[in-house]
Amino acid sequence: MIPDKILEEDIANIAESIDELSRKINGRTFLITGGSGFIGKYLVQTLHFLNTNKLKRKCRIISVDNYITSSSEHSWLTKSREVEFIKLDVSKPFKISASVDYIVHAAGIASPVDYGKYPLETIDTAVYGTRNALDLAKAKRVKSFLFFSSSEIYGNPSRDSIPTKETYNGNVSSTGSRACYDESKRLGETLCMTYYDLFKTPVKIVRPFNIFGPRMSHQDQRVIPSIIYRAINNKDILIHSNGKQTRTFCYISDAVSAFFKVLLSTKSGQVYNVGNSNNEISMNDLANLIGKVVDKKVKIKNVNYPKNYPGDEPLRRCPDITKIKKKLNYSPKIDLEEGLTRTATWCKKFWKPAIR
Repeated sequence: MIPDKILEEDIANIAESIDELSRKINGRTFLITGGSGFIGKYLVQTLHFLNTNKLKRKCRIISVDNYITSSSEHSWLTKSREVEFIKLDVSKPFKISASVDYIVHAAGIASPVDYGKYPLETIDTAVYGTRNALDLAKAKRVKSFLFFSSSEIYGNPSRDSIPTKETYNGNVSSTGSRACYDESKRLGETLCMTYYDLFKTPVKIVRPFNIFGPRMSHQDQRVIPSIIYRAINNKDILIHSNGKQTRTFCYISDAVSAFFKVLLSTKSGQVYNVGNSNNEISMNDLANLIGKVVDKKVKIKNVNYPKNYPGDEPLRRCPDITKIKKKLNYSPKIDLEEGLTRTATWCKKFWKPAIR
């Protein structure tokens, strides 16, 4: 049983959104790299929920992770006979003895603070890890391979390229402080398309835009959990620069629904933005909205970027999701305020109070 009502609702909503695709899941084996990360846990738990509640023939779930930035806490799932957790580093060659039908390569170091701390590991996972996962997909003749890229591959788009379409080639520095993440994800995409062209490996690529929700950590300094943590602990809200940079945010259940829709889609060699194109908001306004959600009067302090935070932050980030809407019938259901409310409710329940 998922140990929280909000998580239960999120997982049930994801499962419901892909109900018509469940026939493709029946009796299949899924390999999820990064299966213990923020998004990976939702993928694993959704498949487990389907096993328990919907599928006639249970699927097998193999989660691999090296736990460099994720938690190995899966106590409520360890008794499931259909779920296996393997500790390994996908950037090193690895083998899976079982047959595999679907591979989701979600392993990666996504927090700017973390990839600033682990730049080589970030590159290795996105490049060597992707190559190793693709080699496994080729050997196993999988039905579908999903690569988690990033909206960061677009860099800092020009004004006329926002909202940003999949056809935009990007404005990215190959030598900047974010390059270890941005450029390795771009090369990961190139590897995927090369395997598709040479070997007909059934690859699909997703570019997530600012996914958020319960289970995020405030310690990696991503903006929503950082603001929530400081707000609920009555601390000043620290916003980098002038706070006028804008983002759109996509709630986790909407995003995971999209990921499954892409994975289980029939056309390979495709790239999809995954996000929510509504509610673009400045960081100052986001802080005030979170204050409203947690019923706290917030005080914003605009500060310089810390030394451990990569520079060259994009001024705007907003996806054009026309393609995934039209091709895969995807539509976000949870707006920003509702998603923040759900996230903050979870945080207040599970985060330890700050030391005064």
